[in-house]
Amino acid sequence: MKQGLPVFFEKVRETYPDIWEKYEALGAAIGEAPGIDAKTQQLVKLGVAIGSGSEGALHSHVRRAGEAGASDDEIYHTALLAITTVGWPRAVAALSWIDDILNEIRGG
Repeated sequence: MKQGLPVFFEKVRETYPDIWEKYEALGAAIGEAPGIDAKTQQLVKLGVAIGSGSEGALHSHVRRAGEAGASDDEIYHTALLAITTVGWPRAVAALSWIDDILNEIRGG
């Protein structure tokens, strides 16, 4: 199940299409740079979302990581790794948000 952008993001995209295109092109170029595969990129981005406390980004990257081939265990493990870096409260919140999205995707 693919989710669209939040309503305000859609408004920004419609209001500033040239900037949005360049933003998306930058993301594509970074993703194509040599280094790490698409699944690992999404798990790294998930970790960044956890560290920044961004629930919306976390939701997006849980979905994208799954689409890139990450297992549920790999996704949960990414949040577990955050415990010793950003602390229990943020990591547990992330685990809860991950659980919400995976249950939504899996129909649980």
